[in-house]
Amino acid sequence: MIRISNQFDSGAIEVIDCSDPSDIRLNLRADNAAGFRQWFHFRLQGAGGKPCVLSFENAGESAYPGGWEGYRVVASHDRRNWFRLPAGQYDGRRYRFSVTPDFDSLYLAYFEPYSWERHLELLGAADSSPVASVSDLGVTPDGRDLNLITVGRPSPGKRNVWITARQHPGETMAEFYVEGLLERLYDTSDPLSRRLLERACFRVVPNMNPDGSVRGNLRTNARGCNLNRAWREPDMDVSPEVALVRARMLSTGVDLFLDIHGDETLPFVFVDGNGMVPGFGEQDARRERCFIDALLAASPDFQDREGYAPDRFTDELLTLASKWVFHQFGCLALTLEMPFKDNAQLPDGLFGWSAARSRNLGAASLQALLAVLNLEPDN
Repeated sequence: MIRISNQFDSGAIEVIDCSDPSDIRLNLRADNAAGFRQWFHFRLQGAGGKPCVLSFENAGESAYPGGWEGYRVVASHDRRNWFRLPAGQYDGRRYRFSVTPDFDSLYLAYFEPYSWERHLELLGAADSSPVASVSDLGVTPDGRDLNLITVGRPSPGKRNVWITARQHPGETMAEFYVEGLLERLYDTSDPLSRRLLERACFRVVPNMNPDGSVRGNLRTNARGCNLNRAWREPDMDVSPEVALVRARMLSTGVDLFLDIHGDETLPFVFVDGNGMVPGFGEQDARRERCFIDALLAASPDFQDREGYAPDRFTDELLTLASKWVFHQFGCLALTLEMPFKDNAQLPDGLFGWSAARSRNLGAASLQALLAVLNLEPDN
């Protein structure tokens, strides 16, 4: 008998009918307090050796329906090794895909999950490092800890580098990116990391949205708030995660900022800058170009030809993290996006864009951060 379950960390799906393996009909489940739907994570049981056809009946009603074009589901038998299934078919209404599991249990997800347990292990690795420490910023609406990892010791003249990830909880590649960046930064035998910690103190929030992550939400926290639209006027009841991080930023200052995300539709790695924000000048453009050129040299996965259109400025932009930080501190502040699909300029037929590639990009990004820090004398 076929069974589908989702009662586990970040699990999310609605079952319509799974009685026939050749016609398993599902609905994408919305965030717990908002209408966003796209993330899924569930377990298919009892299908070992059976050809199965699954469909997301409401894919056309998802937050990013264009994300289903050419999309390939991520799958795993053991929750450690994840791979891509062949691309499904999207007709503008539903997304259908096929799989014949090798074993009776198969996990399926929109992207490789980053579990709460792995997040706690990431914090433990920071505490175990001689160059890092973990501090508590406050409590989320569901009562989870919101933690800050500090790498390096603050001192006069050092720059303050801030990195936030996973404001949108379904964008799990963002925390994998942070994991790769931190592992390299902790390596005191790496001359790049040593030089960076001579020049700067890093403050990293690896998961801005713990509640949404565990609940299996795509874009919002437990209160239904899209945190990356709350930076201008955060509310301690609705968006405490942003309020707490922003308050710490104001106390330390920010000299360089990265906000890490994933994009459902665009099959590229790219950054979005602040050229449309009033006050953006030649020095700001020089900093952005320096980061872009250095990351192009450090990682062939990165490119600067495709990305978001430079929209005309509106006040709403200042509700976004990187735009608010630039406006508040006048520093380099970028949103870095990775794909949910694959990197079209360097495709991987087996894994697509993956957790491993996200980690490698995070490690490579340290080269670009150092290039920007070297542009100007220390404070």
